[in-house]
Amino acid sequence: MPRLFTGLEIPAHIGQELSSYRGGLPGARWIDPENYHITLRFIGNVDHSVAREVFSLLGEGRRREPVTVTIDGLASFGGERPRAVFARAVPTNGLAELQSEQERIVRRAGLPPEKRKFLPHVTLARLRDSSPIDVASYIATRGQFPKLTFTARRFVLYSARDSVGGGPYLVEAAYPLG
Repeated sequence: MPRLFTGLEIPAHIGQELSSYRGGLPGARWIDPENYHITLRFIGNVDHSVAREVFSLLGEGRRREPVTVTIDGLASFGGERPRAVFARAVPTNGLAELQSEQERIVRRAGLPPEKRKFLPHVTLARLRDSSPIDVASYIATRGQFPKLTFTARRFVLYSARDSVGGGPYLVEAAYPLG
């Protein structure tokens, strides 16, 4: 059963810039830059017939314009039990509309609705046993984060291989924007 999700690829030059934030946080397992992405819709483990249906339906989606993405800072998920450090992407109408369309498509394939609110981001590290103080200090000392902007000209259907999270991710299909 493949584990699938849709997302936006991060261009190599943006990934290189984001990778400069690796290190300096106890308990962090850093994601390799080639696995950086912005998840649009997590699909999960599905059987091959559902995977084929999702693949087909995504190709039938409405043609959308390319999406401009701006990454503007660092943050974390998990509060008192931090579980990830990420680079935050500015929420835009273009991103929200693309994500909403994919939500509708995945639901048409018979999958349940996503329960989490869409927060566009690039996961930089998964955390294990990192203290909230260490995470807050890590983010505070990197406060001069330059805005990084790129234009996404396609979205992709990724598959994730069995791992502890963070890749490797494979592009199974690409769908143009514009």
